[in-house]
Amino acid sequence: MNELLLNAQRARFGQSSEKKAYVMPAGQQLRLFDEAETEQAHKAPEPTEETITVAAHKRKPKRTMDELTAELPVEEILIELPKEDLICDKCGGTFVMIGKKFVNQEIQVIPRRCKLVKYYSCTYACKSCEEKTGYAHIIHTVTPPALMKHSLASASTVADVMTRKYVDGLPLARQEKIWAREGIQLSRATLANWVIQTSQAWLKPLYRQMKKHLLNCCVVHADETVVQVLKEEGKPATSESRMWVYASNDRSGKPVRFFEYQPNRSGKHAAAFLKGFSGCLVTDGYSGYNQVDGVTRCGCWAHMRRKWREAMPKEATKENSKAAVGYDYCNKLFALERKFSEMSDGARKTARQVKVEPLLDAYWWWLEKLEPVPGSKLAEAVTYAKNQKPYLNAFLDHGEVDISNNFAENAIRPFVVGRKGWLFCDSPKGADSSAIVYTLVETAKANGLDPYRYLERTLTELPYLGKNPKQEYLDAFMPWSSAMHRVCTLPAADHSAGVL
Repeated sequence: MNELLLNAQRARFGQSSEKKAYVMPAGQQLRLFDEAETEQAHKAPEPTEETITVAAHKRKPKRTMDELTAELPVEEILIELPKEDLICDKCGGTFVMIGKKFVNQEIQVIPRRCKLVKYYSCTYACKSCEEKTGYAHIIHTVTPPALMKHSLASASTVADVMTRKYVDGLPLARQEKIWAREGIQLSRATLANWVIQTSQAWLKPLYRQMKKHLLNCCVVHADETVVQVLKEEGKPATSESRMWVYASNDRSGKPVRFFEYQPNRSGKHAAAFLKGFSGCLVTDGYSGYNQVDGVTRCGCWAHMRRKWREAMPKEATKENSKAAVGYDYCNKLFALERKFSEMSDGARKTARQVKVEPLLDAYWWWLEKLEPVPGSKLAEAVTYAKNQKPYLNAFLDHGEVDISNNFAENAIRPFVVGRKGWLFCDSPKGADSSAIVYTLVETAKANGLDPYRYLERTLTELPYLGKNPKQEYLDAFMPWSSAMHRVCTLPAADHSAGVL
């Protein structure tokens, strides 16, 4: 009961970061009231100006105005005198501007503007043909293909709706009110219809092509989370369905974040999706992934460390808590992996066998000696470690594999955050369409593209290719293609700089 209460308090009030500095700082709980007595040293020499040293540190520079506004268009406004004030009150002459002085600058916001675009096809007739034969030769111009027939939807409006919901987390009900404030009455049912029809008609071929690229990677990360679908056949509205996510790691060179809706959590869905994949599959401890054939299953050390964290009592140290010892082993492993992050696959495999394997041998030897109380969190952590041992050790033989499943967890986080706003999907087709759009926008973000520009570009160009475009045409729309990067790349940002 104490463990349950402690973990409930951690989940509600504690630090969400798993960094060791927030969990077990220096292995000790700071003492506030007896610091003078415990730290006293009678023989310690008095410091002098020559012996005092300050640890070197580099403060993050504040971002300058020029850096902050580098990507914005500039408009200069001259505050000039009116003509009647240009008469000199001393001699009656005329003032002439001889210079200007910069005073201040500000960022102005221009609200979104909507306009109705009407396309007309022009008709042309050849008068010469009519004079010679009595019949005019008539031709017509071809208008751009419509995104949706008999609809006001355009590539820009649908891309805006999708970006607001799936990137910014704005439910369609709130977007309906935003459109109303701008003088356009669009119901949420209309907005939902735009999303579903365009994603199913135009984006789905691109979605399937991304799956092919993902399955050609040598490493795939997998995870899943809950989604509620109201009108699912044979299930009550309150039942839980699943959104699965599959992600390639950064070493692939072509990051993919692929979402797939399924009615339940059965491992057969992962097995069906990954059919034909023969690389390394990185997952959490869910046993359903054992149904996937032909892959090398790899475990997640972040989940293992989390188990030790949950078993640690208050003020835990390596001296008074076995869980803290396990937690420290995991921290040492992650510290070594950070040093190997920039290595090639082969070099990282060699470094792991030299430096990491001895650490893991000591870890498993220590684990076998533990005799936890049955039913405790410590027993749960020990059982998890023993059951996952072959998967947790698999990364030693594969330099291309990361030691945690954070790629999949980070990929699914935008979906989880957005779910807090829109709460549920109305129908399976809506859930499937959400999976398609999340795949495109998250893959675009992983490749450094602006999600809105990417969606607008694809929805503008794909209708020209028809319902079943060829594979080579679809490759030009992949988020890592040079064509997309020329028009959809996000503005450069210096993430090392501080805030203004």
